Amino acid sequence: MKLRKTLSFLLFLVLLTTTLSAQPAAAVKTAQQKAPEYAIPFVTKTLANGLEVIVYPDSSVPLVTVELAVRNGSFTEPPEFNGLSHLYEHMFFKPNKAIAIYRCDLSQRYGNEAYFKEQKCDETLKLRSQVGDVAYLSDLDKTGIVRNGTTQEEYVNYYYTATSKHLETLMHALRDSMLYPVFDENEFQQEIQVVLGELDRQESQPGYHLQTTMMDKLFYKYPSRKRPGGTRETVATATTDKMRTIQARYYLPNNSALVVTGDVKPDDVFKLADKLFGVWKKGDDPFVKYPLVEHPPLPKSEAAFVTQDVDNVFIQIGWLGPSIGKDNASTYAADVFSGIVGQPDSKFQRALVDTGLAVSVDVHYYTQRNVGPIRITLVTTPAKAKRAVAALYQEIAKFTSPAYYSDAELANAKTALESRDLFSREKVSDYTHTLSFWWSSTGMDYYRDYYKHLRATSRADVDRYIKTYIAGKPHVGVAMLSDAGRLESKLTDQDLIGK
Repeated sequence: MKLRKTLSFLLFLVLLTTTLSAQPAAAVKTAQQKAPEYAIPFVTKTLANGLEVIVYPDSSVPLVTVELAVRNGSFTEPPEFNGLSHLYEHMFFKPNKAIAIYRCDLSQRYGNEAYFKEQKCDETLKLRSQVGDVAYLSDLDKTGIVRNGTTQEEYVNYYYTATSKHLETLMHALRDSMLYPVFDENEFQQEIQVVLGELDRQESQPGYHLQTTMMDKLFYKYPSRKRPGGTRETVATATTDKMRTIQARYYLPNNSALVVTGDVKPDDVFKLADKLFGVWKKGDDPFVKYPLVEHPPLPKSEAAFVTQDVDNVFIQIGWLGPSIGKDNASTYAADVFSGIVGQPDSKFQRALVDTGLAVSVDVHYYTQRNVGPIRITLVTTPAKAKRAVAALYQEIAKFTSPAYYSDAELANAKTALESRDLFSREKVSDYTHTLSFWWSSTGMDYYRDYYKHLRATSRADVDRYIKTYIAGKPHVGVAMLSDAGRLESKLTDQDLIGK
């Protein structure tokens, strides 16, 4: 299991250099040309207990991925729980009540009296009336399954992938892991050490420190809400009682989604979901009982230096961006604008990369329900860092100029975003996680109409987004470089905040 949003430094560098490809001139659509309708062909049904079932059928290969997603993660975590959604994820696939019953059945069948007595199987088998049939477990290890889970800021997901004939087995296994955990104390202590090891590996990567410094300063009042990995202190002192608290608060059908993709028929999935998950009892809305925090605006711009053993200089400028449910229009505009300035022929790229001031520069908005950050990340050398930062702020000052991008670049950005979505569907198992992300952070109605609203995004929308969240707004400037690089670059706090 891994924490997806904490990137290895190699992957971090790959992301920094990723840009949208320019379209050939013949393929460019101007803003006046109407693009064909773009649809995302998934279907949904909400069960009586509030569980949302999302199905994306694709029969190209006989595989199916079954995923459970929960609106949990660091955005639900006060400091004392920071990182424990991720620790819970590690416990999800551990033995549960169904597995305990199955093992006791086997010990009884094969006359293993020592195991039967040691595991108190007389008491365990009484759970059968609650858990139901566990015979499916004999097939689970024969399915050739892939299973995993991830934790992000606004959701946690768990999934199996196997051949489609095992659909019911996979759904049954996920149901029992979700409803009937036991949080064995010995297993729990072992997973604490595993998660601490993950944190150690993440902290050994330079990119981790750049990202953490930026997020801690942007979200200065509630930094734990943007740290999915948590801290060594909270993980090391975690208890199984805290796991049960997380389960009681957030692991509810009306706070979860079942996402099934691949070689399936939606009606079959809906029937199985009702059969297996209908027993899951609805709970109180956790976000009414435990409301999300309100991240305050930055009182002023702030700079920070991160010292790491790196050859280049990594500079990141960050702002607090729009939130889903509060300013949806700006979330579309943010994605479109990032696509505009990411095109290799954009004025932004020409001024910074083509001039040789930067190795790469990237503008990114992270769609979130609870305040998405906007970050510009620039990679340069110590000798060019001071000039590169000055040039970056000069370009930021031009963002609202009507001549900063063309109608063709606006259209290309929208087309490229659609193309990326199509490309992501090539591996349907991965697209399952995309659906879970959008379900949690935006809701499926937002995602269903995402490209419709994207296509409707105008220059005025982009201009309003820039003026509301970027132009003249307090921000954070962070530079990651070595001690020698800082001496050579002569960068100052004032440089990093554009003063």
